[in-house]
Amino acid sequence: MKVFALVLATAALLVEANPLVQRDGDFSCPGQTVVSEAFVGANKDVKLTQYNCPGTSKRDEGSLIARQAANTTINVCGNQCNTFCYTPSGGGPDPNDCHVIADAMRYESQHSGDSFLITNGATNFVLMNYSSCKAVFVNQNTQANETYCLSDWATVTDFIAPNCQATQNAHGGQCNAADGTWFIQVAHV
Repeated sequence: MKVFALVLATAALLVEANPLVQRDGDFSCPGQTVVSEAFVGANKDVKLTQYNCPGTSKRDEGSLIARQAANTTINVCGNQCNTFCYTPSGGGPDPNDCHVIADAMRYESQHSGDSFLITNGATNFVLMNYSSCKAVFVNQNTQANETYCLSDWATVTDFIAPNCQATQNAHGGQCNAADGTWFIQVAHV
């Protein structure tokens, strides 16, 4: 049951840093391709996708500093992030659907390992979606790869989903690392 770890490990080898554009909560880039795709969780009903955005690299592969930085991995498991909700209200994900994603993350953390690697650059992201909800982890660190924990991602997903709803004049939200190197988004599909 190492599907999750295998999918992300394979994707990490293939993804490069390239320009990413966020539009209305959707992530896209010119020529975006799916690097890997799998269904995860106990019921295999949560879709996991990792994307590659071909094109201009944000780092100079020829420089020694860039090559060394590309081999650096920072563990950001347990790091805090600051949450804000998207306004105005209306159109947010169903928190119950988001909880299914969080449960799938917890299941995979127990069966395939808790941590996953995402390569450096603002265009490297992992998307999980189920029904009305999507949870996205984006590595914005252009200098290092990052390791993050599924159990932490699940906790953040379970926090944002019910706390960024119409009753809070919101429709989903985002949690940003204090140093700006990564963020998690929970929004409507």
